Amino acid sequence: MNALAARLNAIFGADMAGPLAALAAVLVVFSFASPHFLTGATFGSVAFQLPELGVLTLAMLMPILTGGLNLAITFTANIAGLTLAWTLQANGGIDASPGAFLLGSALALAVGAASGLVMGLVIAFTRAHPILVSLSMMIFLRGLGEFLTRGGDISGFPTFVAPIGHGSILGIPVPLLILIACVIASHVLLSRSKLGFSTYMIGSNIESARYSGINTRKVLVLVYMLSGVMAAVAGIIMLARFNSVRVGHGESYLLITVLACFLGGINPFGGFGRVLPVFVALIVLQLLSSGLNLLGANQHLTTAVWGILLIVVMVLRWFSAKFIRIVK
Repeated sequence: MNALAARLNAIFGADMAGPLAALAAVLVVFSFASPHFLTGATFGSVAFQLPELGVLTLAMLMPILTGGLNLAITFTANIAGLTLAWTLQANGGIDASPGAFLLGSALALAVGAASGLVMGLVIAFTRAHPILVSLSMMIFLRGLGEFLTRGGDISGFPTFVAPIGHGSILGIPVPLLILIACVIASHVLLSRSKLGFSTYMIGSNIESARYSGINTRKVLVLVYMLSGVMAAVAGIIMLARFNSVRVGHGESYLLITVLACFLGGINPFGGFGRVLPVFVALIVLQLLSSGLNLLGANQHLTTAVWGILLIVVMVLRWFSAKFIRIVK
């Protein structure tokens, strides 16, 4: 048994145990609870619903690894989506060209980067707490979006935009392919680049990182800029899926992104965690949501379950750490 556990740890990593156990539990419980759970329809629904949440979670991941947080990711995504929508509306609306879409997407990514740049600069140079800085940015973006849209939706986009949210390539949903590309890019960045190494160093001990020669201010600014860009990608996917943009889209996702990071083994104080366990945790949460829907639970109950699950995860991690200390 110990040999098997050691081999699994060598293949997947020790931080995969929790997400894989949760995945197995969800599959077993809901397969007995509903005969319609283990079907192509369920997994097809998960494949289309997972990407926007997944990309937002990646946007949350890097700030957490530095010991921070980005509470503005959902509103950054919405403002980025609005930027793309306005660009399309200004260039013909439903008759806009692919060139207008590319321009709008570039502007949307730039808006996301600008949001992260402002937060990163304030956090890096004033040493203000990331929660306060990102909360301020969240309030600003929400108010700005409500002011510019008067609380309404913007809809009416070219038909070629829809496949980004609903299309498939060789049977694989396009948004899922975008998520997989973002997961691979994030994994390579964190595990193979100097910026990734510096991110972990800052999360472990920012003062030690500074004394070791790392430009901590530059790294923090880049981390929050990349977080903003990733949120903007999520905003583009959401525009294509809903065929509309509104400031409040995806508000409930903020809790779930934090939950997915913690369920995926990310240290809430920074310095430790990988992308792959977080990706598995995302699948678990989406399957949990789909399973509850099949049982007739409404979205509010699902949100409540996610909140309880976050508390349970923190308690279990505390017990796990305590058990490890006792064994040692």
